Amino acid sequence: MTLGPVSYTVIAFPGNQFNGDIIPEIEKLVTGGVVRILDLVFVGKDEQGDTISLEFDQMDELAAFGDIEGEVGGLVNTEDLDHVAANLPAGNSALVILWEDAWAQPLAEAIRASGGVLIDSARIPADLIEAAMDELGQALAS
Repeated sequence: MTLGPVSYTVIAFPGNQFNGDIIPEIEKLVTGGVVRILDLVFVGKDEQGDTISLEFDQMDELAAFGDIEGEVGGLVNTEDLDHVAANLPAGNSALVILWEDAWAQPLAEAIRASGGVLIDSARIPADLIEAAMDELGQALAS
């Protein structure tokens, strides 16, 4: 089976204020065939700076992730978690999701079948795009 592009997403929760409200939206992405979750780990840092990592079945607030179809486990490693934790201020937490862009699987197959090789892909932060769109709108209005 050909995979679509795989990426990771880190969502920070200042003050360790994770309440689970994002779970239904992630579930919609999965059930709609937009993404396929490959791994999901929660990282927290207490006020003393000590780091913990939890799988979805180790914390009540994360339990609903267990109901989302996916192949969760084993791909996010200790080095990945250390990298996230190093940039996480004390008293904060983050959700690390590794997922396949399932919507792009047919495109990935077509690229490979045509002899093409994807050599780069990146996400552009929303604030940069919004600023560029505003500038473009102003330029077109002039």
